[in-house]
Amino acid sequence: MFAKCKLALLTYYYEILVRFSLFSETLNKFLLKIKINKLAKSTRLYRNLHKTVAIILVAFILIISATGALLAWKSELYLKPATHKITTKNHTLVSLETIEKNAIAYVDSLQLSTLIDRIDYRPKKGIAKIRFDEHFTELQINCYTGKVVSVKQRTDTIIEKIHDGSIVDYFIKNDASIFKLLYSTILALGLIFISISGIILWINPKKIKKIKTTNNQ
Repeated sequence: MFAKCKLALLTYYYEILVRFSLFSETLNKFLLKIKINKLAKSTRLYRNLHKTVAIILVAFILIISATGALLAWKSELYLKPATHKITTKNHTLVSLETIEKNAIAYVDSLQLSTLIDRIDYRPKKGIAKIRFDEHFTELQINCYTGKVVSVKQRTDTIIEKIHDGSIVDYFIKNDASIFKLLYSTILALGLIFISISGIILWINPKKIKKIKTTNNQ
């Protein structure tokens, strides 16, 4: 009688252990399924966002890449005027005021804006390069005679403005460069997001595969 009771008790405990083991296994599978579904849902969301942002930015990325390559090779592609060589350097240098005055007079004769953006004064080379604020003309003036020796268009400046988005500010005459700031900020944030979401899209499938492999072992 005692042996039968003992056997019945052991059988009862065994059934409890089996049921607990089955419950634990079922619960574990359920939790793993939730985890996998959560990762899969997250992956789908990031994939859609990654695709949408990439489609929006792709044209701008191509523009930046193309203009960046052109700017890197601007000297070799002759996109900027070559510096005029001054052979005679035995005279006294004319004043910067004279160079500015002559540049304004010359560009005024071309019926262009006389508002100077910068003067690149190179006394060692005997040349001064004058660039203007409202057009892309570059004058090169002999620092010894004050005469204009070169009149060219700064194609590289146009490309630079396209590259950083300031070309829009140039045409709408916005000195605050608001479009340039917005363009650069949005593009930078977009590229950061694409990079991070790309990493997530690469990692998440590996996590899901690892979870499934561990569960099947």
